[in-house]
Amino acid sequence: MRWLTRFFFLLLLLILLGAVALSIYAWRSQPQTDGDLSLPGLRGAVQVQRDGSDVAHILATDPRDAWMAMGYVHAQERGWQLEFNRRLMRGRLSEVFGRSTLETDLLMRTLGIRQAAQAQLAGMSEEGRAALKAYSDGVNAFFAGRQQALSPEFQILRIDPRDEAAAGRYWEPEDSAGWALMMALDLGGNWGNELARLSALQVLDTPSLWQLFPPYPGEAPAASADLAELYRAMRVFPSAEGRQSRATESSPGVDALAQGVIEWTRSLGEVEGKGSNNWVVSGARSASGKPLLANDPHLGLSAPAIWYFARLQSPDVPGLKGMDVIGATLPGTPFVVLGRTPDVAWGFTNTGPDVQDLYLEQLDPSDPTRYRLPAPAGQEAWARFDERVETIRVKGEPDVVHTVRSSRHGPVLSDAPGRARDLIDTGRFALSLRWTALEADNRNVEATLASNRARSVDDLLEAYRHFHAPMQNAVMADRSGRILFKAVGKVPLRSPDNRIRGVAPSPGWDARYDWTGYLPYEDTPQDDGAKGWIATANQRIHAADYPHFLTQDWAAPYRQERIEVLLAQTEKHDAASFRAMHGDLHSEATLRLLPHLSKTASSHPLAAAALASLKDFTGGMSADAAAPLVYSVWIDEFTRGVVGQRLGVERFEKLYGKRLFRNAVEGILERDDHDWCGPQGCAAASTAALDRALDRISAQQGRDVSRWRWGTAHPAISVHRPFSNVGALAPMFEVRKETGGDPFTVNVGQYHLDKADAPFANRHAASLRAIYDLAEPENSLFIYQTGQSGNALSSRYRDMSDAWAAVEYRPLQMAPTQWRSRLELKP
Repeated sequence: MRWLTRFFFLLLLLILLGAVALSIYAWRSQPQTDGDLSLPGLRGAVQVQRDGSDVAHILATDPRDAWMAMGYVHAQERGWQLEFNRRLMRGRLSEVFGRSTLETDLLMRTLGIRQAAQAQLAGMSEEGRAALKAYSDGVNAFFAGRQQALSPEFQILRIDPRDEAAAGRYWEPEDSAGWALMMALDLGGNWGNELARLSALQVLDTPSLWQLFPPYPGEAPAASADLAELYRAMRVFPSAEGRQSRATESSPGVDALAQGVIEWTRSLGEVEGKGSNNWVVSGARSASGKPLLANDPHLGLSAPAIWYFARLQSPDVPGLKGMDVIGATLPGTPFVVLGRTPDVAWGFTNTGPDVQDLYLEQLDPSDPTRYRLPAPAGQEAWARFDERVETIRVKGEPDVVHTVRSSRHGPVLSDAPGRARDLIDTGRFALSLRWTALEADNRNVEATLASNRARSVDDLLEAYRHFHAPMQNAVMADRSGRILFKAVGKVPLRSPDNRIRGVAPSPGWDARYDWTGYLPYEDTPQDDGAKGWIATANQRIHAADYPHFLTQDWAAPYRQERIEVLLAQTEKHDAASFRAMHGDLHSEATLRLLPHLSKTASSHPLAAAALASLKDFTGGMSADAAAPLVYSVWIDEFTRGVVGQRLGVERFEKLYGKRLFRNAVEGILERDDHDWCGPQGCAAASTAALDRALDRISAQQGRDVSRWRWGTAHPAISVHRPFSNVGALAPMFEVRKETGGDPFTVNVGQYHLDKADAPFANRHAASLRAIYDLAEPENSLFIYQTGQSGNALSSRYRDMSDAWAAVEYRPLQMAPTQWRSRLELKP
């Protein structure tokens, strides 16, 4: 008994010592936010003060010091975010995660993100380079000389950046330029839609393709070519033998740590659901007599959040203009992307123009290192691909040597694993990408820098003249009372005889499919707000008679139309009415299809109760109701049964998930389309879908329909890379909150139905909400879904999540009434 007592005493002592050690580590991993710190390289002292909203105010006497301090603070607070992001864009994940992330690294190296960033940096103004250099110096200084313990991710994965940082190579100016490109990659593409259409055309004719991918309401398909016939005649698709051999190729296994990265990689180029809301009212429609502006950009929810709120203030110095700006910064860059200065505010939504075109490059049968060029009729011309060799280090395995080829259009995507390679006969073709963001004249950095100094709408309008990618719907308002919408960014012009218009891969040797230039800034859509308000929500942003082609892939106008209804309902708006709009859960898309569900016949034992729950349902997708759940699972099952049957299960599963085919299903149901629903029609398909839906829901939430809740199936999940996919660690690192909404509500809740574990979880929502009051800018408000800290051991890691879920806010003030902490950075 004595030995047993001693054993338990020692065990308890070890547990206590472990708890003490963990507490000490957790304390040491928190940033120093009070007192003094040395930051070599500063020209003068910098004050870093955090206010009651936990916004970091960086007050410097030189703009370079402000940017350097921003880099230091980002490294303090979001060190792992910087580490992961730099590895992602450099194609260096496999050094840490092994072979399972090789697909991602190969794609990043193939795209040439780092090479494009270096070319853009070389063409940047001296001021732009100075800003990025100062920021990089701040990041490197933290990691090289830190006293703060690194956050748990570094410890678990055994990563120490100290040596690279000491040599100034951990974060470099091109990494900041590259991170701007990565945002454009996430938001600005449609190559996934081109590949999706190419895949569907293996089993559909062209008219059926346009039923599956309907054009915007009231428009004809953008492509006039018979795409199915074109690809058959060109023999684009691999043979059955080729598909079979590819299916049996060995591919790297994906472990849990890498799962989220691979899913992100395979969804690149998908634009559906990547939306946002912004709106602004003039003084004529506000209670204060001055403009009010609201913004909630919809992005993939992550922990930590993509944003970090800060204020940057500095006076002019010789050769450099100062700034005073507050709002959302992107860790990895030194500027406020969305926010306000003392006199003007702005917000973005994604325009989503077609700025990515895929080209089928025909290979020379006698020399596959050459591809076909445009040439006069009856003649052929060929050129060699440009090549560079990339060496990728893989943890625990030999290095992988990858040859990157580029055509006159851009990088050859089909040389990397993935859909671009799998869909074509690579013995006859390569698939290359032209993308505006990769152009050497991309000046996003300088446009964003200029926006941070704006004092009026006119200043912003001029600053964004140089914005490149991804094109954004910018709404602006200033204290003089002016409001404005402008689409800012580069859009390619295409020839009038281009019969494909970039909606699907084009023959790369036919000059009529080449870009012919860019749309002049003066000709991009603009609205001066004559009716008293402006609202954008990724809908078509121009009138039907607009003379230029931007895209076919606009979002359905449900959110924008709802915002317009709500703006019209209130004569004089204030922050409270804008908050109600941010929280609005009405889904007009649900009401459009609800009658088809309500009249569905079913003998399922739960059908009567489930259909009864719809009786008083008016489209409000609230978290505590059963009706939104019944509807959402039914329409998912209907889509799987109808579209999946027509495309084939394997092809459908590769296309479905982040793409919902909702517009297609609306047309199928409203036409009672037997070609899609089968000989018994769509009523029978709806019955089968409802029966499957009720089985699914009851398996998850029991057989008592009165206890079913949409919010249980629809939590907002802010995922952590990589630990959300590690079961034991996920609760510590990710952030979950029950939410309402759906992909078509103003308070959006986009779900990814390819996620087997939680298909209806809210994964793409308001990454921040902001309201700017131009009558009294200090009354401006903000919130986002996690917290300012990127350290899961910090109380500030998730301390905004409850307020975000409840559509509440924190003050966004340049002159706050209290300070939470005061730190002085000294040279």
